[in-house]
Amino acid sequence: MDQSIAVARIHLEQVQQNLSQVIRTESPVIRWLLAAFASGGHVLLEDVPGTGKTTLAKAFARSIGVDCKRIQFTPDLLPSDILGVSIFDQETRRFDFREGPVFAHIVLADEINRASPRTQSALLEAMGEQQVSVEGRVRLLPAPFFVVATQNPVLFHGVYPLPEAQLDRFAVCCSLGYGSSELEMAILSDQMAGHPLETIQPCIHLEDTLLVQETARGIRVSEEIKRYIVTLVAKTRTWPGVRLGVSSRGAIALMKLSQALALMDDMAFVTPEPVREVAVTALAHRLMLDDEARFSGVTGARIIADILADTPVPS
Repeated sequence: MDQSIAVARIHLEQVQQNLSQVIRTESPVIRWLLAAFASGGHVLLEDVPGTGKTTLAKAFARSIGVDCKRIQFTPDLLPSDILGVSIFDQETRRFDFREGPVFAHIVLADEINRASPRTQSALLEAMGEQQVSVEGRVRLLPAPFFVVATQNPVLFHGVYPLPEAQLDRFAVCCSLGYGSSELEMAILSDQMAGHPLETIQPCIHLEDTLLVQETARGIRVSEEIKRYIVTLVAKTRTWPGVRLGVSSRGAIALMKLSQALALMDDMAFVTPEPVREVAVTALAHRLMLDDEARFSGVTGARIIADILADTPVPS
């Protein structure tokens, strides 16, 4: 087990170094994206236009030696454009199913909140169960299956807020944000001779990704850490200002993300530190706040931070 942890950590470090060549950020978003992938979850990158959301997703896809499909979400996109459709073949005189772009190891759902709720729901089964039901038949998706979705904040024109069921299927929701002046100077310098994304080459392959995910699942989680996670999640359901708290899926995601972060830190077991590190990113987007809390400026991130401060850390 210790040997597999070392090998899996090296694979993750290779991808992280690859991404650092393209994405210059002071945010730990790259670390969280890798943790989500290692845990078998999905990532929602939410930020204003032009901060590098799509570039990060494309750089990650190029760093992994597996097939990747990009779906540009628009208001006129249909579920069949994502899942696939049967087309009548004149020669064979029968209908043949043509797989949609969801049948890929990595799916880049670009500007996911620009599609209608009906089209957004086409990803629910795929993200939750790694399968799709099309024309009365269940079709399995490849492993690993990883969705990296991007969206602009819902206050902008021409977007549809993601429903709670869709948000709950993302292991983490994070943003790159604006960098410092020095960081933006470096970004400008990187773009002088061409886009750095063009130089990205795969640094790990399919069997490596499967090893990473299998190793992350084997990281030990003590009963005390499980109880800590359950306590955090339970408090979200009774906390003032919260109309709908975190689901059991959210608790599972937090545990698996903590396992992945422990793996990245070369540890064979989970401590409270990775749980606390990723709790806001993993749980805040799952909360539904009541009107009074929203209008008073309370955010899900603030509530999770308050719950962390209110909950004793296991020793």
